[in-house]
Amino acid sequence: MSVLETVLSKRWILKSKEKELYYKVKDEIGSVKRFLNEKLGYQVIVNPYLIKVEKTPSKAEPWMGILEFSETIEYIFLCLILMFLEDKEVEEQFVLSKLTEYIQSSYTEETVDWTLYRYRRHLIKVIKYCIKCGMIKVNDGDEEGFAKDNNSEVLYENTGASRYFMKNFTHDIMGYEHPEEFEKEEWIDMNVDRGIVRRQRVYRSLVMSPGLYRKEETEEDFIYIRQYRNMVSEELSNLFDCELHVHKSSAFLVLKESSKLGKAFPEENTLSDIILLCNEILLEYIAEQEQQIPEGEIIFISKEVFRQQIEQCKHKYGEGFIKSYREMTSGEFVKEVEEYMKQLNMIKEYEEGIEIYPIIGKVIGKYPKDFRLGGTDE
Repeated sequence: MSVLETVLSKRWILKSKEKELYYKVKDEIGSVKRFLNEKLGYQVIVNPYLIKVEKTPSKAEPWMGILEFSETIEYIFLCLILMFLEDKEVEEQFVLSKLTEYIQSSYTEETVDWTLYRYRRHLIKVIKYCIKCGMIKVNDGDEEGFAKDNNSEVLYENTGASRYFMKNFTHDIMGYEHPEEFEKEEWIDMNVDRGIVRRQRVYRSLVMSPGLYRKEETEEDFIYIRQYRNMVSEELSNLFDCELHVHKSSAFLVLKESSKLGKAFPEENTLSDIILLCNEILLEYIAEQEQQIPEGEIIFISKEVFRQQIEQCKHKYGEGFIKSYREMTSGEFVKEVEEYMKQLNMIKEYEEGIEIYPIIGKVIGKYPKDFRLGGTDE
């Protein structure tokens, strides 16, 4: 994996956890710093503790976020933990009860009652995420004990990395209520002209998102891709093993096997295979309708029709699935497929129905006619 792929794929590189990689990236980061600064508008942080590229998307999307979290309160707990750690020195120890007291006193929107399991469960999930990221480490005990008993203690240590988790803002953000306000802040901070802003939005969309779609709000960006297609394609292919595919209303950076740039599709799992099969069935359905494709090539269907097509995939190909997917109910199967497709920005759910994006036409799959019946128990 190249140094650019490494820094774009990881939140950060902690010297304490990946010492060899830290020094390797530190030695080579200079070769890609210009691309990160000029084309993506990303700040590079290098200090004795970590290396981090401040990655911000061109536009906040519903599929973005911390995949381990499922409730808003978990994001709130994370912010409170970051505030708690702000006053701690590197390698300073603290016990779980001090953290729970801080959260209880600081969160005033609702009463946090640690005798209730649901609050403890949310906090444990957030703490495990902080440990995984390297912001804190366990010195003694196990937070799973807290799940059973709210009086259970754990001894933690602050690593100091938490101070670099959040992006630094130059303006007061306390009054912000919508993602769009943070997006405006990003470009204001850069103090650059519209041409540079547009270029950086385009590169961010191609590198950090599944695709760029031609909509009213992205018309300017799409014109840029069409005008500078060859230049953009050459630059990106020199940095990654990839191809730039530009269509009438969409553009995609298609990675080849040797390139690793964070989460990519298809992954090496059964659910990815199922999505490929579902895409093929959705395309067949759209073709059968013989309806006029809108200019943006984004198709809107009802939730009921979407559910029927996903169920058809299970009915048609289910015998080839592993046991866990074969035994799922139709509702469970549809929910799992839908959530994964949202994460990949293949679909977007509205109250009225489902938007299907052109990316499903780029990645489809079929089982051979003689695929093995009976599935597998792997």
